[in-house]
Amino acid sequence: MFQSTQYKGTKEDQYALLIKQLDALLEGEPDEIANLSNASALLNQFLEDVNWVGFYIWRKDELVLGPFQGLPACVRIPSGKGVCGTAVSERKTQRIEDVHAFPGHIACDAASQSEIVVPVIKNGEIYGVLDIDSPSIGRFDETDEKYLTQFVDTLQKHI
Repeated sequence: MFQSTQYKGTKEDQYALLIKQLDALLEGEPDEIANLSNASALLNQFLEDVNWVGFYIWRKDELVLGPFQGLPACVRIPSGKGVCGTAVSERKTQRIEDVHAFPGHIACDAASQSEIVVPVIKNGEIYGVLDIDSPSIGRFDETDEKYLTQFVDTLQKHI
């Protein structure tokens, strides 16, 4: 039923196809965990040079580990702590070229060198974050940020 896709064209074209695939994959499925799981699997299959792709979900006053692809991860992250907690407290995407230069970085996987975290907002409230780590410094650029934000915007319709 599903198979790995070879993406062609520009980086922008590839992301546009990915976002269409996400929308089609999640269409009609009401279960949030299933949708977050498929979204993380789709991103993990699409992105190159990443070692962790997943979600943290906002519960009461902290982020709690949700569906992901990668090594076991930190389970709870308070608002304002690390890259994920900063994305929540600032309600702003964090694109970190070198995580070791980020004050208060939480090292769940020692191999991670760069990170991008996109807040997921539902009905005007923080729902959680999309967190992606790479073993390469400077892995994520403005194009990644733009299209991962669009990916999250599409995902928000299905959670």
